[in-house]
Amino acid sequence: MKWALLSVWDKTGIIDFAQDLILQKYNIMSSGGTGKELSLAGIKFTEVSSYTGFPEMMDGRVKTLHPKVHGGLLGRQQIDDAVMAKYGINRIDLLIVNLYPFEQMAGRNLSLEAMTEYIDIGGPAMIRAAAKNYKNVAVVVNPSDYPIVGHAIRDGGISLELRLSLAKKAFARTAAYDAAISNYLFGINEHFPSTLTVQFNHGRGLRYGENPHQEASVYGDKGIAGVEPVQGKQMSYNNYLDVNAGVALLREFEEPAAVIVKHNNPCGVAVGNDLLDAYITAREVDPASSYGSVVCLNRQIGEKEAEEINSTFVEVVISPSLTKEARKVMAKKENMRVLILPQKCESDEIRTIDGGVLVQRTPPYREHWNVITDRDPTPDEMHAIQLAWKVCKHTKSNTIIFADQKHTLGIGAGQMSRVDSAKIAIDKARTSLNGSVMASDAFLPFPDTLEIAAEAGATAIVQPGGSIRDQEVIDAANRLHLAMIFTGIRYFRH
Repeated sequence: MKWALLSVWDKTGIIDFAQDLILQKYNIMSSGGTGKELSLAGIKFTEVSSYTGFPEMMDGRVKTLHPKVHGGLLGRQQIDDAVMAKYGINRIDLLIVNLYPFEQMAGRNLSLEAMTEYIDIGGPAMIRAAAKNYKNVAVVVNPSDYPIVGHAIRDGGISLELRLSLAKKAFARTAAYDAAISNYLFGINEHFPSTLTVQFNHGRGLRYGENPHQEASVYGDKGIAGVEPVQGKQMSYNNYLDVNAGVALLREFEEPAAVIVKHNNPCGVAVGNDLLDAYITAREVDPASSYGSVVCLNRQIGEKEAEEINSTFVEVVISPSLTKEARKVMAKKENMRVLILPQKCESDEIRTIDGGVLVQRTPPYREHWNVITDRDPTPDEMHAIQLAWKVCKHTKSNTIIFADQKHTLGIGAGQMSRVDSAKIAIDKARTSLNGSVMASDAFLPFPDTLEIAAEAGATAIVQPGGSIRDQEVIDAANRLHLAMIFTGIRYFRH
């Protein structure tokens, strides 16, 4: 006689699964809310309290915490048979449990007293017991696994391989659950918890890391971490980094836009009347760097855009969608990775350092733009400034960006000297910088960068401000008839 114990908060699919178990000659044991659902569906089951001889008590806090339950989950065939028989313990062959929704309730600003009522005790205890004894008990913690378990039962039984797989998921679930509770409690009256526990799932090995001698894997099932190609080769470690950087910048734009990334920095950014216009313009900012790049687009790719992308070597393309015609065109480049742009996933930034991690959070904030020169920017200059500033926010420091109203003209990134970044940006420009604007990710400590920009043809500047020599820089801008805006927000990216 086989027994299945059902105790779930999330009732998704439980009735159909229970009916399937009945057909496969399982006896069902249940209690509480799950028992009520089974009763309403006309499914016969044994009450846990009837089996244990103890009623549910303490407002349901104690239901399954009993030796006859945990003995049934922990009992080993042939080893514990005698003691189980002595104490009338039924072997539980299948445990179906999911937990109180602590993670969901943690975001609802409930009191600590209210939150503690969503800390499941009996569920995790049963899950851990069954997972430890996986050779004798199969444990299911996710409704998405009901079909595969049901199929296995109908096909002759749950294999040891599947039992072990289910046990891994079970321990991962209790670990994540405990982590959520720990982080919540440690976070009371603290902006960041003094002890931080994190878990990422959906791990997939990558061919190698940043270089072939390094090993790598990606974890996560949401956002950029969760995307996988609908066409092309497996994503690489560097591909994920570049896509993540490019999409973060792409999301700054509402109009048709193209962001082309190489080595975690934009090498061409443009907006246009349509996507094709934006892409071609962005690519022509720096054609040499665009070779072998990651292309990020914020509109559906059609046949014309696909043909244009195919005309050069591109590593990865990501966009919200593709037409059928575009898919056919892009399939000709069978190694080119094509991704569908996912929904943004808000989370803290976590970076490893020797012995630990750095955690960064960006709360809602406002920039305070202030024209601090004698001359205001013209409307054209203001449009260009807005584009340049968006790009500046997502480029490695020190950053200098030259741009017009439609696209970047020169990008200088990742230099120890801001002057060097400006010189590189000027050198990278393929067209005249006359009438352009310049953006700097941090304040200009001296007038030199501004003077270099003006000499190259820039007529307006945007920077955070905040230097002890701000007035000296402002005076230089006025002397050169430049318009300059302070934003009040710095954007270092290391």
